[in-house]
Amino acid sequence: MNYLNENIDSLNKKLASGELSADQLAKDTVANIKDTDEKINAWITVDDDAKPSENLDFEKNKLAGIPIGIKDNIITNGTLTTAASHMLYNYMPMYDATVIKKLKDAQATFVGKTNMDEFAMGSSTEHTYYGETHNPWNLDKVPGGSSGGSAAAVASGQVVAALGSDTGGSIRQPAAFNGIFGIKPTYGRVSRWGLIAFSSSLDQIGVMSKRVKDSAEVLNVISGGDVHDSTVSQREVPDFTKFIGKDVKGLKVAVPKEYMDAVEGEVRDVIQKQIDMLEENGAIINEVSLPHTKYVVPTYYIIASSEASSNLQRYDGIRYGYRAKDTKNLLDVYVKSRSEGFGNEVKRRIMLGSFALSAGSYDKFFRQAAKVRTLICEDFDKIFAENDVVVGPVTTTPAFGIGEEVSDPIKMYNNDILTISANLAGIPAASVPAGLVDGMPVGFQVMAKRFDEGSIFQVADFVERKNKFYEKTPTGMED
Repeated sequence: MNYLNENIDSLNKKLASGELSADQLAKDTVANIKDTDEKINAWITVDDDAKPSENLDFEKNKLAGIPIGIKDNIITNGTLTTAASHMLYNYMPMYDATVIKKLKDAQATFVGKTNMDEFAMGSSTEHTYYGETHNPWNLDKVPGGSSGGSAAAVASGQVVAALGSDTGGSIRQPAAFNGIFGIKPTYGRVSRWGLIAFSSSLDQIGVMSKRVKDSAEVLNVISGGDVHDSTVSQREVPDFTKFIGKDVKGLKVAVPKEYMDAVEGEVRDVIQKQIDMLEENGAIINEVSLPHTKYVVPTYYIIASSEASSNLQRYDGIRYGYRAKDTKNLLDVYVKSRSEGFGNEVKRRIMLGSFALSAGSYDKFFRQAAKVRTLICEDFDKIFAENDVVVGPVTTTPAFGIGEEVSDPIKMYNNDILTISANLAGIPAASVPAGLVDGMPVGFQVMAKRFDEGSIFQVADFVERKNKFYEKTPTGMED
């Protein structure tokens, strides 16, 4: 089964009518992954014996019997969960993350775990113990990261939707690079319990799909309160599919000058075309300023690396995961296990974070970064006081070549300049396909105030209906 021309609604109808069997769908999905993934490497673990739930209720559960991909940093009971790291090469969880439990309750089918940058640290899915993932539009290009495996799996038609996680753009950037829709919901909209932590104040689980409505269907299921996560909101979750099919007349759309100035040439033209299209259809366009955008990269990497340093201290070679051999004492176990178990990018961020939190540097770096984060939040508060959404580019360029930037951490970090702010402010943000530049997809970013994912779905669906990008087939998948 290839999902390039399918969506959740079409699959649900076929399953409900008996045209498709849920058992056969699971088998065909696994078979297609086996046939196509050798050149993409979107998966770390594929469940050869994937089976749908029993007593499927296709009327009550739109996801019943539909295969979903899961990023490999989300805990799944009885399924290898590695975070793409040698450190967790043999970790077999004994419980499900809250989002997995909710998907199981909705009777979705699980077919495996997708590739990613190790511990979600990266922007290209090259920092992985299991080999880099390739972009379905051009196999010599990166799929973005860290949720590159999920994005490539959806873009190539291996699954109709997949879960990812977004700490500084790790859903939106790969969604943009792969020509699919990806949404990072408001911090606290979706439980993080069972998500292997990178940066606890920034991480958020979200959804990637070829069609906007499909992400709305999945987000309906995974959102909401959770007794295991004190940071998740208890507020009622609206039906996000109700925002699909609306127009944009009268909607106030803010366009940050700093975002448009960050892109040029054909990328800027593609983004401007979407803005002009919204205005032509009745949206009110306002140029605004996010003056602290120039500080987002250093602010983010100080905060994220500091939290990563704290979160990853548990991987010590004692409790679970990789343990070095030929050790002579306890200190040797710690040092060798962490040195051999972690990849270079993870070690780089641990050291950066440990330095920022050290006694002589805390006030100079971490405390200052926290203050700038507050200023970034205030920038958005001012804009959303008078506007419904903020739009602009997701990335400054289309996908770059495999191996092109992996040896230059600073250049790689700067790829996130247009996505980081949403995580620092805790607001929802998404990428919707906008067009092609040099044969590669470009994403259009839509952001909204906290817990207003509905406005994002409204605008993204409108853009999707106008440009019909979903009709295009990734050129790397053409025979």
